[in-house]
Amino acid sequence: MPIKHLHQLARIFWTFLRISPLTFGGGYAMLPAIQREVVVTNQWMTEDEMAELMAVSGAAPGGVGVNVSALVGYHLAGIRGAVTAVIGITLPTFFIVLMLSIVYAFLQSYPKMQAVMEGIHAAVVGLIAAAAYRMAKSSIIDKITLFAAASTVAILLFVPVSPVVMILFGLILGLMAVFLKQRWGMKDPLAPRERPSARSTSLVAHEYFFADGI
Repeated sequence: MPIKHLHQLARIFWTFLRISPLTFGGGYAMLPAIQREVVVTNQWMTEDEMAELMAVSGAAPGGVGVNVSALVGYHLAGIRGAVTAVIGITLPTFFIVLMLSIVYAFLQSYPKMQAVMEGIHAAVVGLIAAAAYRMAKSSIIDKITLFAAASTVAILLFVPVSPVVMILFGLILGLMAVFLKQRWGMKDPLAPRERPSARSTSLVAHEYFFADGI
């Protein structure tokens, strides 16, 4: 393998290796960190490309953090890049969860440990809401997307329907909205948007991201 490809794989591995241990709560917490590293720091992808990739990762089966890392790695270096990114983002988490599992196995019967877990369960709800808010800011761009998001939440809360059905519902609604807007001469939602000015910043150890999932 050429040295250039090895260097690129090493950069991919190191980038995702640094993201994983600084992200508490899992996949949705990783998204802001991944977006910052991929779009701002390394400039591997544009803001719009990253938003589309996150949408695909969230709709696909499996953990969203792993899905995003795999797609970014594949975009950069094919199958080797995808495997490298997934290993980088899962390796620290594997060892951390292994150590926590061993500790919890010894302390799970203690009342204080049970109280800690109850507090964590409550906090996770807020963390998921914060992650949902961050994703909504980049995904809800007009009345149609607002309607799709609100109706999806309402239906999933009150109707026993499969998430797959809701994903298909969003797909059909999006295609219909784009078709009608283009036919009626309205503003094209797929038109490139102006990119915000990027800061040359990198992920550092004192910056933490929180949410739920993997």
